[in-house]
Amino acid sequence: MLFETRGFRFCSSARMLAALVFILLCIQPGHGQTCTEGFAYDRRARQCIDVDECRTLPDACRGDMRCVNQNGGYLCIPRNLYNQPFRPDAPILPDPVYPDSSVGFAEPFPPVAPRSVEPSYPRVRSTAQCILGYSPAEDGTCNDIDECETNSHHCNPTQVCINTLGGYTCSCTEGYWLIGGQCQDIDECRYGYCQQLCANVPGSYSCSCNPGFILNPDSRTCQDVDECEDEPCSHGCFNTYGSFMCNCDEGFELASDGATCIDLDECSFSEFLCQHRCINTPGSFNCICPPGYYVYDDGRSCEDINECDTGNNTCTTAQVCFNFQGGYTCLNPLQCQLPYIEVSDNQCMCSAENPACRDKPFTVLYRHMDLSSGRSVPADIFQMSATTRYPGAFYIFQIKSGNEGREFYMRQTSNVSATLVLSRPIKGPKEVVLDLEMVTVNNVINFRGSSIIRLTIFVSEHPF
Repeated sequence: MLFETRGFRFCSSARMLAALVFILLCIQPGHGQTCTEGFAYDRRARQCIDVDECRTLPDACRGDMRCVNQNGGYLCIPRNLYNQPFRPDAPILPDPVYPDSSVGFAEPFPPVAPRSVEPSYPRVRSTAQCILGYSPAEDGTCNDIDECETNSHHCNPTQVCINTLGGYTCSCTEGYWLIGGQCQDIDECRYGYCQQLCANVPGSYSCSCNPGFILNPDSRTCQDVDECEDEPCSHGCFNTYGSFMCNCDEGFELASDGATCIDLDECSFSEFLCQHRCINTPGSFNCICPPGYYVYDDGRSCEDINECDTGNNTCTTAQVCFNFQGGYTCLNPLQCQLPYIEVSDNQCMCSAENPACRDKPFTVLYRHMDLSSGRSVPADIFQMSATTRYPGAFYIFQIKSGNEGREFYMRQTSNVSATLVLSRPIKGPKEVVLDLEMVTVNNVINFRGSSIIRLTIFVSEHPF
């Protein structure tokens, strides 16, 4: 009969059979040179020989059991019984047989009835010529029994039955592993299956990527998305790893959305950006100047236009064009009031021989100058000195008229010269006429006389 001990099958007989007879009986019909379990085919001997499982199988018997090789199988016998004298009538009980969780057969065998310890040899069933796991066919061959198809296996409900020749195997589907006889889900996310984001699902997993990345065809790794290809920025775009940055052209700044560029109002930064007036333009600004000025090469300063040099004035040929900051004026020819007579283009004289000139300045000299509005003070703006010097004479300089607002004063710098000083700022546009008097005193000859410089000051409208 055929029976199973510790998960192995072998042939046994009540009496000893010759090896050749055993081999002939245990070879499966129709399978050529094959051997049943527990035997291996020896090409030299051209026969099936016994396999010593006690040497080839690691830890064949466990606990306090001794492995005893049998012809076509092996026995596990307690060591205390193994050393006792052999008694054929001494019955022993083999270990109960339990269905294996990974390799099974069509049906578990019941416990073997008590028998005597004796060498076991395979023998053929009286009713069939097929070993366990096979069924006889009509043509006299043995066909494998598909335990998975007939549902005669003993796999755990969480396991998958896989049919094998003469038996079956209990395994787990992909994404599960066998722990304690149960198929448990493998948490692939724990082992870094995904490069970035991982979501474990029963029997599998799902990878995804952070914003700014897309999943590669391998469904595990991620690659950067070049967001700039979709032109998300109104001006310039710079791709970064996993994101992007927008930049703006000069004169613009990023809006709160981080993508739109809005015009930068440079004129609001400072009132000194332009010397006169700032006009904001998209992405830039322009400085403009008042009439009578032009924008200098630096683009911000205002320079006076000399209308007298450019000819862009309305003066006649009889008049003299006088340029000042931001404008010009046309000066009429000099006309001396009696008793003065004209001695040059800008000087009138009153002769001492003329009785009408006795109490009047000897000469009146006409001068013109320009002054910027709001000029800082104090400032020396004009100098006068005696051109004719007499022995024993000294000179006094003073402002005779035109200084009603006390904006000026005379500071004598030597005994023959003085300087006109601006002591208070003057706002323009304005025209100021000052009579600067130089008094000559000579006590030796008992002489006292004066000369006048009539200074006309054109104060500009702007401080430049």
